[in-house]
Amino acid sequence: MILIDPPLWPAWDRIWSHLVSDESYDELHAFARAAGIPARGFDRDHYDVPSERYDDLVAAGALPVSSRELVRRLINSGLRHRKGT
Repeated sequence: MILIDPPLWPAWDRIWSHLVSDESYDELHAFARAAGIPARGFDRDHYDVPSERYDDLVAAGALPVSSRELVRRLINSGLRHRKGT
C-alpha cells in the first residue's frame, strides 16, 4: 500500500511529506511515475513530495497516515533504509 504522511517537514523554503510503500519499492516507483513525481525526489526509502501535491496524491490512492505510523509500517515491511546503512 502507498502511504503519505502530513506535510510537516520544512526544507528549501517549502513544507514536505514522505511517500512510501509498505509492500515494495517497485510499487512505490510505479505510483510515483504515474503521479508525475520526479525520480530525483527518491531518498533511500521514500519520496519527498511538496505540500502542494499532498491532496493530489491522496486522491490518486495514497493512504494518509501519521508520520509515526508511516515509519512503523516502513520498518515492519523491511523496506526501511536508514542513513549510513
